[in-house]
Amino acid sequence: MKPNKLLVLTGGGTAGHVMPHVALLPYFRTEGWDLLYIGSHAMERNLMSMHGVAFVSIASGKLRRYFSWKNMGDVFRILLGVLQAIWILLRKRPRAIFSKGGYVSVPVCFAGWLLRIPVVTHESDFSPGLATKLIERVAHRVCYSFPESQRFFPREKGVYSGNPVRKELGEGSREEGNRLCGFSDTTRPVLLVMGGSLGALALNEFVYANMDALLARFRVVHITGQQKNRDLVREGYRAFSYVNQELPHLYATTQLALSRAGANSLFELQALGIPMILIPLENGSRGDQVENADLMVRAGAAQMVRQATLTWDTFIGGVERLPLRNMQQRPHVDGAQQVIMKELRKFF
Repeated sequence: MKPNKLLVLTGGGTAGHVMPHVALLPYFRTEGWDLLYIGSHAMERNLMSMHGVAFVSIASGKLRRYFSWKNMGDVFRILLGVLQAIWILLRKRPRAIFSKGGYVSVPVCFAGWLLRIPVVTHESDFSPGLATKLIERVAHRVCYSFPESQRFFPREKGVYSGNPVRKELGEGSREEGNRLCGFSDTTRPVLLVMGGSLGALALNEFVYANMDALLARFRVVHITGQQKNRDLVREGYRAFSYVNQELPHLYATTQLALSRAGANSLFELQALGIPMILIPLENGSRGDQVENADLMVRAGAAQMVRQATLTWDTFIGGVERLPLRNMQQRPHVDGAQQVIMKELRKFF
């Protein structure tokens, strides 16, 4: 009888809680582990389906730190999710659970704890979100991306890993990137503008308001977010609503990024040696992007401009303080994957 080598993956709510799983899939498969993803959104299902990972959906409720009548209904959805996860885990009997956080992962991790299934979780941001704080109580290990995050976790549980970055992102072709964008003039550097998986209205509006000035200095690759693309046609400007397989090639042709400060994007850009102007999300967030951006500034990889002060002058001032690096050399490391794999192998 074939021994059970099943690893359950969970996490979701945004692509930021799913893409690190994608970066780890080749490593899981090299070990010969079977994989099952437990989530709740079509986005997670679609991403896992693209990579051949079985998917099961459960109920889940959003976790809020403030009073809202919606919390009452979400408590019941979370409890339902725990019961559904218990049923799935009892039938599948995985060796371990690997969580990337987000409210979707909470029912799965607590169900695993009740069934004595080891849980390893990973936090991408500098400071842990509410989901990670809850999961940390039942987890065997908490991996974290920033060395400065050690203060948030018990020494016996916390381990610094870095953030998993997909290996293929460093294997793009500059020539293919220029072809995808229709760029023939290669004398101006390429500015990549991206606002995360959902796009960022503030960054988009900045590009539209300053298009002429931007195109005088840069070629612009603009990832607008779905349903936010104005379909503008300008020489030296190319907009995408969403990118997937194109991203390695777009990174390969990029010399500077204007971006939000979600952890996954930051670690991708840093791993590829692309300097950043960061406009962290502030309104409606717990401030994690500001913290992430500040650490990248201290590391010399970025300049930060607060959204309320974003103008052409503040943007170009940040650019002038960040030398455009020689993009011929693109370092790529898989240190995060190796640390996480070391922790998971203990249960197989």
